Amino acid sequence: MVDIKVAVYDGSYHEVDSSEVAFKIAGSLALKEATKRADLVLLEPIMKIEVITPEEFMGEVIGDLSSKRARIESSEARGNSRAIQALVPLAEMFGYATTLRSLTSGRAGFNMEPSHYEEVPANIAAGFVKKPPQGS
Repeated sequence: MVDIKVAVYDGSYHEVDSSEVAFKIAGSLALKEATKRADLVLLEPIMKIEVITPEEFMGEVIGDLSSKRARIESSEARGNSRAIQALVPLAEMFGYATTLRSLTSGRAGFNMEPSHYEEVPANIAAGFVKKPPQGS
């Protein structure tokens, strides 16, 4: 969960019934109830990636990135090479170094850093999330 804010109203303390454990249990139950009522969405980490590739492989590299749900932000010339900046889900990037080497005969490289989180598209999230049983 990210960006969660909690406010507690109307709490009271009693010498016999109140303890740290009791307050933790109450908080846990409140969070559980709040998540049932909330419109929760599944988030995924989005990475900022820069690929440096020779001009001759640019089409293949951009095509491969697009197949990985990447959003191409820009492309600029750097000598005889091109620098492609994109945002791509981390889940799509596993094994990318091997793929990039294969596409470019080992002549391209990339670097990647975390950017932000975004909602997982519904068609992909459906494969992860099971509906709770009726009556829960």
